[in-house]
Amino acid sequence: MNFGEFLQILLITFFMICYFMVLFSIIGDIFRNHGSSGIAKALWIIGLIFLPLITALAYIIVNHKGMAERQNASAKAMESAQAEYVKKLAGTASPADTIQTASNLLAAGSITQAEFDQIKTKALASA
Repeated sequence: MNFGEFLQILLITFFMICYFMVLFSIIGDIFRNHGSSGIAKALWIIGLIFLPLITALAYIIVNHKGMAERQNASAKAMESAQAEYVKKLAGTASPADTIQTASNLLAAGSITQAEFDQIKTKALASA
């Protein structure tokens, strides 16, 4: 294999990876679009199977604004979920959240009244 063939294979591989990234992004957006009917989603998928390049370009042209909005909404939802998870892991939840969680545990019988009082005083002291 000479250098020209290597560059050709490298270029083809690069464009195939780019194409698959766009294709998976479109497929993900098709299923994330709640405003579209099931028939429309099925038609887009069938189009992507039989005429992939034309359908991909058509989908991007038709749904470019909605794709960006859905992607941003998904990213914000993931970011807020991650922030909430990190806050709970770090133990920096607000005192009200801590007391509410302890109250739920007390109601479920998982902790005693003395443990609840201890958690409550600790949460209020950290505020």
